[in-house]
Amino acid sequence: MVNHADLSLWHATAGDSFVPRPALPGDRTVDVAIVGAGYTGLWTAYYLRRQSPSLRIALLEREVSGFGASGRNGGWCSSIFPAGWRRIVREGGTEDAVARLQPVLNDAVDEVGRVAAAEGIDCDFSKGGYVSVARNEAQWARAQAEVEAARSHGVDGVLTLLSKEEALGRLQASNVLGGTFNPHCAAIHPARLVRGLARVVESLGVTIYEGTTVTAIAPGRAITDRGIVSADAVLLATEGFTPSIRGHRRDLVPMYSLMVATEPLPAGVWDRIGLAQRETFSDKRHLRIYGQRTADGRIAFGGRGAPYHFGSRIRPAFDRDERVHAMLRRALTDLLPGLPKDVRFTHAWGGNLGIPRDWYPSVWLDPRTRLGCAGGYVGDGVALSNVAGRVLADLVSRRESELTRLPFVARRSPRWEVEPLRWIGVNAVTRLFASADRAEAASGRPSRRAGWFWRAIGH
Repeated sequence: MVNHADLSLWHATAGDSFVPRPALPGDRTVDVAIVGAGYTGLWTAYYLRRQSPSLRIALLEREVSGFGASGRNGGWCSSIFPAGWRRIVREGGTEDAVARLQPVLNDAVDEVGRVAAAEGIDCDFSKGGYVSVARNEAQWARAQAEVEAARSHGVDGVLTLLSKEEALGRLQASNVLGGTFNPHCAAIHPARLVRGLARVVESLGVTIYEGTTVTAIAPGRAITDRGIVSADAVLLATEGFTPSIRGHRRDLVPMYSLMVATEPLPAGVWDRIGLAQRETFSDKRHLRIYGQRTADGRIAFGGRGAPYHFGSRIRPAFDRDERVHAMLRRALTDLLPGLPKDVRFTHAWGGNLGIPRDWYPSVWLDPRTRLGCAGGYVGDGVALSNVAGRVLADLVSRRESELTRLPFVARRSPRWEVEPLRWIGVNAVTRLFASADRAEAASGRPSRRAGWFWRAIGH
C-alpha cells in the first residue's frame, strides 16, 4: 500500500486523504477514454466536458490522480517551451511560428490561474515571474544571447535582461553577474492543483477509474487489467509512464528529476534571500536547477542529475537518490548564502518526466484510428499541458481552431534508440552537462561540447 504523504512535500501538504476512487468494474463503452489522470488527461476531460456536456468520458489511472509528475513537480506554471525558438521556426515552417505559439503559452499561465480561481481550487497560485541568474561569464553570455534571440523572433516581451543590481533585487544569490526575467510564470502547489482539477472534472460528470492499469491501447479500445473500455477516441496522457504501455517503450525516455525542501523560514531569512513576489528561480547552468518560495515559506528546490535507468525502467526506489539529494542541498546553500548554515531540510523526493528523442513536445490525434496522444514536456508541462488539453479537446471534437494550428500539433517525435544505445546516450548527455558546468565555473568560457549539443537539437 502506497503512503501518498511520503511521495513528496506536495502530497504531504495537499490536505487530501488520497483515498483511491473505485477501479474499473468491468468492460465499459464511452465516447472518450483517456489514459492517465495527471494534468494532461484532466485538462483534456475538463475542456471536452465544457464543450460537450453530454460526452461520456472515462479517465483510467493506475494509481491515483496526481500520483506522478503532476503532483510532484517543481510547481512552476510557466510559458517555457522545451524546444528552442530556432527549432520552432524550422518545424513550424513559417517565420511567425514562434510569434503564434509564445502568446498562447503566456496566456496559458493566466488560464490555469483563472480556472483554479473560478473552480475553487486553492493551489497557492502566485504569478511572480521567473528570475534566472548568471553566475559566471559563460552563463552571462547565454543570458544575453537568450534575450537577443527572443527579440529577433518577435517575442522580446518574454525575457528582460537584468543587470547585476536588478537580478540581486529579486534574488540574493552568490556570484551574480546579471540575469533574465520572464514575467509569465507562477508558483503553485502542484498536488493541490491536480487533486482539485480531478474533483472538478468529476463534478462535471467525468468518471475517473483509479487502481486500473492500462496495458495497451488500440483503435477503439483501451485494454486494462480490469476490463476493456471501448471508445470512439482513445487518448494517451501518461507522460513519463508512457514506456509502460505495450508498444510505446521507446516513445519517451522516463528521466528522473529530484527535489528537496527546507523547513519554513522566518521573515528575517527571507529579507536576506529576496523572492518577495514568490518568483521562481534558477541559474544558467546546463544541468538544470529550479526552485520556488512556497506559500508556507519554504524553499522547494530541484534539479537534474539522476541517472537514466536501463530499459526505461520505472521503480519507486528511483524516486530517491541520496547522492543527488545531497548534491541539491549543497547546490542550494551555495546558491543562496542568506540561508542559515544549519537550515533543516524536511523533505526529499523525486519522480520521472517524459523526454522525447528530439526534445520537442507533441499533440496529435489520428483522424482515421482516433488514437491520440500529448506529452514530451521535458519538465515544462504545468502550463503546456493546459494548452495540450485544449488542443486535444478540439481535435476530438473535430473543431479547427488557432490552437490546432500551433507548431507542436499533428507531429510525432522519432522513437528513441534500442538498448544499450539509449542508456549510453542519455547518461552521456547528463555527464556532458555536469562536466560542462564545472568547466564553465572554473574558466568562465562557454563549453563547446554543450554548445554543440544545444545546437544539434535546435536551441
